[in-house]
This record gives sequence, C-alpha cells and structure tokens, in this order.
Amino acid sequence: MFHSHAKYLLILLLITGGVRLSAQTTTSSGTNTSDPLTGRENDPYSKFGIGDLQNGNSTVLKGMGNITSAFENPFEVNSDNPASYSFLKRVTYEAGFTASSRSIDAAGESYTTGTATISYLTLGIPINKNAGICLGFRPYSHTYYNLADTLQNSAIGQAERLYTGTGSMNYAYIGGAYRFKGLSIGVNVGYMFGNFNDITAIVPVDTQAYNRAYTTEYTNYNRIGGIYWKAGLMYETKIDSDYTICIGGTLTLMQSLSQRYTPLQISSYNFGDTLVEDTTNNPGQQQGKLKMPMSYSIGAILSKNNKWDVGLDYSATRWSQFNSTLISDTSISNSVAKQQFKISLGGEYTPDINNTRNYFSRVTYRFGLYYGNDYLNISGTQLPMYGLTAGASLPFRRSDSRVHLALEVGRMGSTSNGLIEETYVRFSLGLSFCNSWFIPRKYE
Repeated sequence: MFHSHAKYLLILLLITGGVRLSAQTTTSSGTNTSDPLTGRENDPYSKFGIGDLQNGNSTVLKGMGNITSAFENPFEVNSDNPASYSFLKRVTYEAGFTASSRSIDAAGESYTTGTATISYLTLGIPINKNAGICLGFRPYSHTYYNLADTLQNSAIGQAERLYTGTGSMNYAYIGGAYRFKGLSIGVNVGYMFGNFNDITAIVPVDTQAYNRAYTTEYTNYNRIGGIYWKAGLMYETKIDSDYTICIGGTLTLMQSLSQRYTPLQISSYNFGDTLVEDTTNNPGQQQGKLKMPMSYSIGAILSKNNKWDVGLDYSATRWSQFNSTLISDTSISNSVAKQQFKISLGGEYTPDINNTRNYFSRVTYRFGLYYGNDYLNISGTQLPMYGLTAGASLPFRRSDSRVHLALEVGRMGSTSNGLIEETYVRFSLGLSFCNSWFIPRKYE
C-alpha cells in the first residue's frame, strides 16, 4: 500500500507545473480575446510588487476561511504552521488542485479570465507520538498580465503601448516539529525561487506609418532565489472531557533573497519587406538582494471531540520592509502597502464520525469568511478584500484517506481612483492518502 501511494506522489511531483487554461483581456479595446496557448490567468494587479500572492494552504483549510494558526489534525497536514506536524498519526500524502474564475470591472466594462492548476504537494510523516516532519511544495506568487493602451506620436502616428508580464515564485521546503506535553514548536526551512519577465512595447498601428517605422521594446528579467524559513508554535489543552482549545501562532522574520536583474532595450525598424531588430541597450546582469518582509499570525480553535471545531485567526505582514537593492532600476517595490492584514473565522462539523451505516454522517462540512486588505497600494488606495468559503471532506470507506472540496467566493480591489475591482470564484479539490507505515507505537 505504501509503495503504491508513493508512486502516485512521484507522478504528481513530475507535473508540478500544472495545467492552466485561461482567457485573456485587453483594457484598451474593451473586448475579451482568447489566447489558449498562454495558459495563464490575466490579472492586471499582478503587474505590481511580486505579483498575485497565492494560497498554498490545504483544501481543508481553504474551506474554513484559512484559519491556519491553531489548526492541527492527526490525518491532515497544515503546512502553514509547522508546529502542527507533531500531531500527525499517519503518513499522509496530499495534493491540491484549484480552478478559478476572475471577473474584472474596469471603467464600467467587465472581463472574465480563468485558470486551473496544482496548488500544493505535501508529505507528512510522524516520527513518534511527539514529533513529525513534512516535505512540501507550494506556490508563493504568480504574475501574468496582458494589457494595452493607445498613444498619439507625431513621428509614427497612432501607436499601441503593450504591457505583458509573466513569472512566479515557489517554495520547496522541509519542516519538523516536536511536542512536549501540550506545547509544540516547529519550523519550515526551504528554498524560495522564481523568475519574472516584464515587457513594455510601443508598436505603430497605423498601417501607412508602420512601414519604415521604429518600434521599441523594453524588457526586464528578474531571477530570485534563496533560503527562506517560517516558525510556528501551538499549545493545546483540554477544558474538560469533551472540549479542547488550541492556541497557535507563526512568525517569519525579514529575510533576504538573491536577485539577478537584466534590463534590455530592443529597437526594430520595418523597411516594408524586411524587419531589422537590434539590441540598443544591454548593460548586463546586475546582482542584488530582495528583502522579504516580516509576517506573523495568531489564532485559536475550540473543539468538541470528533464533532466540531470553530476558530478565529489574525495574520499580518509588514510590507513596508519589502524592497530591493536594485530599486532604482527595477522599481519592484513600487505600489506596495505598508502593512497587509486579514481576519478569518471558520469551522467544521461532522455529524457522527462513527456511523458506518450513514455515509453522510461521516462527511465533514466546513464554512469560513475573511476580511482584510491586499498588500498593494495603488494611486493612494490600499486594496480591500473579503470573501466567503465552504467545503467538505468525503471519507473513503474503512480508511482515513479523504477527498476534500472547497469553494471560495470573494472580491478584491476598488473602482475608485481609476482602479479595477475583481470578483473571483475558486474551486479547490484535495486528495489525502493516509498510510499506517511508520506508526508511532513502534517506537514507544
């Protein structure tokens, strides 16, 4: 059984790039265009900072509004707080997939884009009754935008200014935790890495002026990588024979990642029947540091044994600490807010986990909601965000393995100050396979 599950995990690791399906938008024409070859979700806000921050939490936690600080489960991996690993009782393989649709309201016009991709991979292993480890991979941010506007130039006539960008940051890590009585301490240590390409091009659209006209393209390449860690703490205690309370928190101090930046300027001249391209500016690769900000969270969960959990979470990140030593060239921290915060409320309910005759009595149902602000501050406006979540876990018969479902409906941004508002719907599917290999009692 263990070897078959390991085989499935290796297959998933080979396809961590995921499969994306999307429709693209252009802000200048006011119409939707389709570009199935790009396989990306067009998100104008991902042009700023380090892109759109991704939710790499498990599908279970997504269905509960992401109350991650104090959540522990003997058959589920909570990679957002590494202190939870000491509560694992079975070897657990997990994979998550997310499909999303994003509707964008800009200047009174609406556009829709969508995508589907793998959202996390984890392997949790209990070492003994008081310790556990985890290996995992989760996305941190992604960038894809495809925008355009027009300008009038006396030399070339009407021209189109195109803005395109692609990239992502990912986190591969190993974590461990140890528990002494009710107190558990854990840490994730891994490698944060990614690439970003930003291109601005000016292209004549007047066909008469296009012949024998210059076009210009400005390209910025960013490569980022470095060691990144996150620590967690949990304290669990029984109130009485039925009720348990768990208090937890996480902390990530400001850390520096290596950054390699290459700017290029490419000019093209159209002779009518011949296109000549020339790199007019190539100063070479520049090296620096990208400073990631401090973040922290705190939360509490009240549980009734095998029946229900309800919890509250608060998280914040000091984005005022985020900057690049190459800021004069890359402007990578422009439009980043001073601080991001989020308040989450969520819970889960299982009617009767021991009822083998009624399958739906063993299903776990979840709900959640959250409110806060995004880490971007554009045109003096920090972008608000809020949403509702729901989910369920469907157990396999005679097994601790489960299929997890989660649905999130939310909104981010504002139409004030010429900005755009995004309404998103995200559906998540998670799979967790539990195995009795390495059972803790073998070491007691």
